[in-house]
Amino acid sequence: MLDTIASMRTIPCDFSLRVRQLMMVAVISGLGACGGGGGGGGGGNSGSTSGAGATWSVANLAPWRSLAAHCAAPRSGLDPYTGVPYPDQPGTLLSEQDWLASWTNDTYLWYGDVNFVDPSAYASAIDYFNVLKSPLTTASGKPKDQYHYTYSTPAWEALASSSTQAGYGATWSLVSVTPPRQAVVAYTEPNSPATLLPVPLARGAQILTVDGVDLVNDATTAGVNTLNAGLFPATIGETHTFGVLDLGASAARTVTLGSANIGSTPVQNVKTLPAGASGGLLGYMLFNDHFATAEPGLINAVKQLQSAGITDLVLDMRYNGGGYLDIASELAFMIAGPAVSAGKTFDALRFNEKHPSIDPVTLSPITPTPFISASLGFTASPPAGQALPHLNLSRVYVLAGSNTASASEALMNGLVGVGIQVVQIGSTTRGKPYGYYPTDNCGTTYLTIQYQGVNQLGFGDYADGFVPQNGNTSGISAGAILPGCSVGDDFTHALGDPAELRLATALQYRAGGTCPAPTGFAAAAHRRALSDTEGLVVKSPFQSNRILRAHPGGTISR
Repeated sequence: MLDTIASMRTIPCDFSLRVRQLMMVAVISGLGACGGGGGGGGGGNSGSTSGAGATWSVANLAPWRSLAAHCAAPRSGLDPYTGVPYPDQPGTLLSEQDWLASWTNDTYLWYGDVNFVDPSAYASAIDYFNVLKSPLTTASGKPKDQYHYTYSTPAWEALASSSTQAGYGATWSLVSVTPPRQAVVAYTEPNSPATLLPVPLARGAQILTVDGVDLVNDATTAGVNTLNAGLFPATIGETHTFGVLDLGASAARTVTLGSANIGSTPVQNVKTLPAGASGGLLGYMLFNDHFATAEPGLINAVKQLQSAGITDLVLDMRYNGGGYLDIASELAFMIAGPAVSAGKTFDALRFNEKHPSIDPVTLSPITPTPFISASLGFTASPPAGQALPHLNLSRVYVLAGSNTASASEALMNGLVGVGIQVVQIGSTTRGKPYGYYPTDNCGTTYLTIQYQGVNQLGFGDYADGFVPQNGNTSGISAGAILPGCSVGDDFTHALGDPAELRLATALQYRAGGTCPAPTGFAAAAHRRALSDTEGLVVKSPFQSNRILRAHPGGTISR
């Protein structure tokens, strides 16, 4: 029987190389609990020098670095992704659990909330890890810690090392995840199987069947498996058949798609819009991922808009779940320009009070991320060191929603921190000002919140998301309430069409500072009107984080 998970704003915990397929399974079949992956392993809780039973105390544990890599099932040989020998040495399950407790007590942002219980009652390291987090909730009632999860280390390394995935080039939005379900095309990638059909798939097309299974109503386990396998192919070269109802069509058609190696084209549809009554040209760009390939795309987009002489910008990040923080910093500089951003902090890390100035993982001084004014050479062109173009804007309209997270939210927060007015059009963002170091121990990669990002003003309290001022602001920090309008996602118009609801609302607000009445779209169960709704866009965890590069301790994530 199909159930939805309790919260669809978190990244599912269960993970394998079939990243997106498992994410879909987690959405529609209720696999919401963290767990799985390597590490832990058999054996009882004996043999630890910390001592089990009544004498166990986190205060008696050795520092986590000295407890690391003592494994119940040590790995041997070379890590295939790094070429470095595994550091594992013989240990016990309790050795792994003691490491988790010591590591959490030192580096976890909210270590003071944790009840550090004796691990002897827990059958695995992952089971114990699952309780080493804050049990508290935010002002709006969400869990204070929504981002506490594990992967098998091979799965995490495979994810982190790949910029492409098997797919069709169509990004689905799941408007309803329980019967009657509704899956619709949110956007497509250029020159992909989805767009090379004789009649391309386009935004607003609804998926009605997958390989003959009724996507809307089928409630069987076999049916769900077929839906997952078709919507989110695990490998390249798979062929699946879809029943599609195109936007405005009266009858469905059947299309066959072959999965291919799909990369993101993160910057699309860059253009100018008529000035209207407010005067001055308005620029628009769709920005979907803070990937490495976004650097040249954003530079070219800003040059195009700069040449056109725009006075305002609509930045469409409604489906942008994150990526490299440096990309966000570069774009923030290109929007604001040097006059307001030079010498200012774009994003600074705050660890728990045990570590006010030294990073507890890298042991390096904590250094803020500035507004980056030159290219970093993410790709061959442009090379590193080229001065970035800039628009020198005092205001930006951000189209955002529940799929907007991490690096995208940092971009919004960083601009606000230096006095740029960010006008939010859409719905409440996901709310992720936090980050972590993905840390391997004994074959499991653990991710636990270790720091919070703040802007030039020291603000980073948006765990409940950024909210337009006429949205549901109950319990929301004042700094996370932005000018703008709460409106749904409109799948009946193309992205960038001035008639599309969110863009039309931005134009209305720009002209007169007014908003349409909020429609309550977020609270509607199984809402079927695609002109005003909100769906879950399923992306890989790499697309839903803030990734910091070139750090002394290696890549870290937010």
